[in-house]
Amino acid sequence: MKTLSKHFAIAALALAAAGSAHAQAGYPNKPIHIVVTFTTGGAPDILARLIGERLQAAWGQTVVIDNKPGAGGNTGADSVAKAAPDGYTVVVGTVGTHSINGALYKKMPYDMVKDFTPITLLATTPNMLVIHPDVPAKNLKEFIALGKKDGKMTFASSGAGTSIHVSGELFKTMTGIDMEHIPYKGRASAIPDLLGGRVTMMFDNMPSSLPLVKDGKLRALGVTSAKRSAAAPEIPTLAEQGLPGFEAVSWFALFAPANTPAPIADKLQAEVSRILKSPEISKKLLEIGLEPGGGTPAELAAYQKGEITKWAKVVKDSGATAD
Repeated sequence: MKTLSKHFAIAALALAAAGSAHAQAGYPNKPIHIVVTFTTGGAPDILARLIGERLQAAWGQTVVIDNKPGAGGNTGADSVAKAAPDGYTVVVGTVGTHSINGALYKKMPYDMVKDFTPITLLATTPNMLVIHPDVPAKNLKEFIALGKKDGKMTFASSGAGTSIHVSGELFKTMTGIDMEHIPYKGRASAIPDLLGGRVTMMFDNMPSSLPLVKDGKLRALGVTSAKRSAAAPEIPTLAEQGLPGFEAVSWFALFAPANTPAPIADKLQAEVSRILKSPEISKKLLEIGLEPGGGTPAELAAYQKGEITKWAKVVKDSGATAD
């Protein structure tokens, strides 16, 4: 009887393995869901829709974009961490959801590294310090002087833990200006208050604010990257305007749930990388201030590790918290 049971068990395992191999070989054969951890209109949403449209065309399967904002992106990221590891649910992770939030939130619903399979870096972009045109400061030096003279200022963000939030905390630390953080559920909620003059400033992702700056609706005082952006070379960096060492770059990457089979992860990486490096998409991203990615899963994992270390120090030094 024991021998018979053993044979049944071995047969069951063989069938399961064969079924799994067949599923991987036939991937994808049903709709793919790309979760965006913020509201529509921002850089993660832009990337998801560009990639989703071209994945759908290449693979002949529907690609659904699911916007799941909340808790600095943790809500959407957590939903993917707990999804089936079959390649049909992935997330556009951000510098917040996958490097900052672990240090900022006292209790995380997921592990930023252990609960995900890295796929590929999608893009990087500087944040841009923007203010309402009515604020009486034409450059960073005048803005800092105004902040120290007039006292308390407010800065908006797309949620606690985002690079937009932590850029503001770093700015507070380096300038000594008393600033109150006003978190929103996404930049789509924050921008109207900035345009209406209800908050003083915001470190927004460049793809979101550059059109508003060009239209004269917002004034850009600087970018947070080490070098000026090719999309707006006329806008100086904060570092070159008297804040040496100030660097806060936003990044966006594709992650699948932990234990996603390597053949599926590799197929996703190869196709998404091909899309990002195509002349049409690359040009479109560069025009709005996004530097295309497309590296390997190992490269993304190494990059994420360095970013976790970097932002943990920034959070600790600033005393920032999401609670």
